[in-house]
Amino acid sequence: MTSYDAVLSDLDGVLRQFDHVAQADIEARYGLPLMKTAFAPERILPATLGQITEAQWVESVALALGGDERARRAVAEFAEVSFWVDEEVRALLAKAQERVPLVLLTNAMDTLEEHLDRLGLTYFADAVVSSARVGLAKPDPRIYELAAQVAGVAPSRCLFVDDRLENVEAARALGMIGVHFTEAGDLARALSL
Repeated sequence: MTSYDAVLSDLDGVLRQFDHVAQADIEARYGLPLMKTAFAPERILPATLGQITEAQWVESVALALGGDERARRAVAEFAEVSFWVDEEVRALLAKAQERVPLVLLTNAMDTLEEHLDRLGLTYFADAVVSSARVGLAKPDPRIYELAAQVAGVAPSRCLFVDDRLENVEAARALGMIGVHFTEAGDLARALSL
């Protein structure tokens, strides 16, 4: 018998991977602090809470970098960096889903559904809890409670996996089994697969 009745999985950095080499290359070519600027809390949080669109976020990053043509080109390239599904993680989550509900719990923007479609993940999970749709973002405890409710189980019966330690610690504080994801083996061990 497993020690969990549902799996709550992060998307970015777990199931979806980004080309970090390309991101670093864009930063180097343009000589601009794209990562630091794009993911500064004052810019990323409104987008992940659904208060602004991804397009508005991109514009805010360009403006923060000076707003000139060079900044706009850099940000446009950065926003279009390729991403893909980690097939090993997909297989592990699908295997777990044979026994328990799988809910994607992600800090995302208004374009999440489009991205899931591009990845072939639209119907992969039993449900998706997107920060941009519910107006709450990890590590706010309320979004974990909402995801557990969507899964139909108590928080203490959820296994939660995320690549950000602060998000894992927030889940553990609610009694969830928290898995800090650094590679697929972390997930395989936690799922007992």
